[in-house]
Amino acid sequence: MGTPFPHEMGEGFLSGEALADPPPFERARAAVIYSGVACDMVRGLKYHDRTDLAPWMAGWMQRAGAELLAEAEVIVPVPLYWRRFFRRKFNQSAELARALSARSGIRFEPSVVKRVRQTRPQVGLERREREDNLRGAFRVPPEGMLAIAGRRVLLIDDVYTTGATVRAVTLALKKGGAGAVDVLTVARVLPGAGTDAGRGDFQPATTEPI
Repeated sequence: MGTPFPHEMGEGFLSGEALADPPPFERARAAVIYSGVACDMVRGLKYHDRTDLAPWMAGWMQRAGAELLAEAEVIVPVPLYWRRFFRRKFNQSAELARALSARSGIRFEPSVVKRVRQTRPQVGLERREREDNLRGAFRVPPEGMLAIAGRRVLLIDDVYTTGATVRAVTLALKKGGAGAVDVLTVARVLPGAGTDAGRGDFQPATTEPI
């Protein structure tokens, strides 16, 4: 799950979250904790058109997700609904995925999975509300199935909050024929920090991931 802990928990240790509710993806990793400067940068990319930040963030992600990139065959971003894309003019997850593909040489497939219905903004929703909000929102079209058939997909998003979004996209990818799915994000909201994480000091998420 990529959850950071303050000290080494031992080989093969699994968090209560992973044991109680195993995710559909294989592994999740994040470069930094969603706080302070990292929070400002993610918001700058997402809401203030700072697409120039994407290559910097991709560098962090490349280091944090080295084990995932070593096995990935295709890089796929979490998609936006077309109306939201039209308003924003870009998809922040796709910008990160594009930059990561350029750095790693792994094939970038931005159209593999589609968001087929508009959903409420996730900000302020609890995990179950987020899952209900996203149910049936993603689908892999026939042409996308050809690109991921039997392959290991690396799914890219900006922030891992409750995991509802990447879980929903992972299920769509696996239904569409992906062999396995890993998840890599810029930032991770720490469990217990709430869905609207507060601000604080910048903290690289370099402790033992699970």
